[in-house]
Amino acid sequence: MAFFKEKTMTTQSPGKKNAVVMGRKTWFSIPEKMRPLCERINIVLSTNQMNLEGPDFVADSFEKAMQWLHSPSMKEKVDKIFVIGGEAVYKIAMDSDYHQIIYLTRIHNDFECDAFFPHMDPEKYSLTEPEGRSDGIQEENGVKYKHEVYVKNEKLVIKEYIESLRDTKIHVGGYAEGQKRPFIQTQGLKLEL
Repeated sequence: MAFFKEKTMTTQSPGKKNAVVMGRKTWFSIPEKMRPLCERINIVLSTNQMNLEGPDFVADSFEKAMQWLHSPSMKEKVDKIFVIGGEAVYKIAMDSDYHQIIYLTRIHNDFECDAFFPHMDPEKYSLTEPEGRSDGIQEENGVKYKHEVYVKNEKLVIKEYIESLRDTKIHVGGYAEGQKRPFIQTQGLKLEL
């Protein structure tokens, strides 16, 4: 839990907070005295309980939560966005254009479970070292685990971005090859291959 707390609370921009997005069941799995998660903007996804007490925002879809978090007023308040579960919310986030990095704690013990983290396509993700850490396998209270970080492959991100523009009226600014790596630029956004 220390890694989770550190990761979801640490910001790079003074005066901003990170947002945590979760499903209704994940919200209720947090002990009541710990809700909402302190020093973070709490967003809960629920299609049947829109009047929950405690979260900063309740949305009936992942897309609506992202729209709210990317609104001009929230952009001034939010540094990073973390999706913290459950299984269906992880899947929606992984299939979206928003997510780029997965922080995974791999448990090296066997437990009975009824929910699982979605399958990660190895062609879509590359395993990298956690920032500033190379902990290896650790053990706490008899449970062995390892922190892993997966990054969505850049070429895939760019391909998905370009495909999302096909049906819009947004113009892709330019594509150039030379001594530098190719790039695509549109409205101030520079994506390098």
